[in-house]
Amino acid sequence: MRIRLKPIAEQVIVITGASSGIGLATAMLAAHQGARVVMAARSRSTLEHVAQEIVAGGGNAVAVAADVAVREDVERIAQAAVDRYGHVDTWINNAGLSIYGRLHEVPEKDARRLFDVNYWGVVHGSLVALPLLKSSQGGALINVGSEVSDAVVPLQGMYAASKHAVKGFTDALRIELEADEAPISVTLVQPTAVDTPFPEHAANYMSQAPKLPTPMIEAQKVASAILEAATDPTREVKVGAMSVLNTAMFKLLPGLADRMAKKQMGRQQRNAAAYPRPGTLYEPGESGEITGFGDTNAADPDQAMQSNKRSPV
Repeated sequence: MRIRLKPIAEQVIVITGASSGIGLATAMLAAHQGARVVMAARSRSTLEHVAQEIVAGGGNAVAVAADVAVREDVERIAQAAVDRYGHVDTWINNAGLSIYGRLHEVPEKDARRLFDVNYWGVVHGSLVALPLLKSSQGGALINVGSEVSDAVVPLQGMYAASKHAVKGFTDALRIELEADEAPISVTLVQPTAVDTPFPEHAANYMSQAPKLPTPMIEAQKVASAILEAATDPTREVKVGAMSVLNTAMFKLLPGLADRMAKKQMGRQQRNAAAYPRPGTLYEPGESGEITGFGDTNAADPDQAMQSNKRSPV
């Protein structure tokens, strides 16, 4: 069946992980294009600040403090959307984080917490969103995966595993909805490395401070791809040339891809000592940043955040 999606200006859009990075960029772009935006994350003060700025600029947004790892919190996001706007047209499961470190050095508690956010957060969001999207005579469910949903990256093995799981869940859900002829578009978005506070928010068990390998793309490019999927039904979207290249390499030339991935070991570490830290695994970050913090050699990411502080709006 053909799925018809509304223009962004006519939509109510829910975005998780909306307090920084891709989620914040998507929320701001959607609001700028006229959408009514429900912004969700654990970072209450940042969300409320951004929502106030959007409203002050003539947009329409509401902030909901929630942990996507908790099903009841996700249900509160949905209820807030319905209470405020009456329905939902697009639900974007974007919340996610990472852990840097060799797999045998990452505590199981941290690995489970990562899956609770990255995988179960997507599951909770998807299953809570479906009744809302069906009751609105259709809509878009957009899950943010990664190029490592198909490829892998060393020193972020648990992150890669969680994104593989997101892809498997998303693909299976899409087929089930198609079998039911449900008017819901299900899209997996797979960006390459994006210039966001991703490494600063990650837990780190390396001896050096973490970073993302270059080249990186801007978060706004991913935001644009997400909103395009909210208006044009699309199975999956790879964002950035490296996403296309890396996923193709792992499918077509896996041996060569493994050797190329091995070179990423050193390219994910800054020339600065670091100490083990949980990042934002258990506590929300309130940086409110879309972009990362440059190639600083500060060992303490919190110090880097303070020295590079800038307004997100």
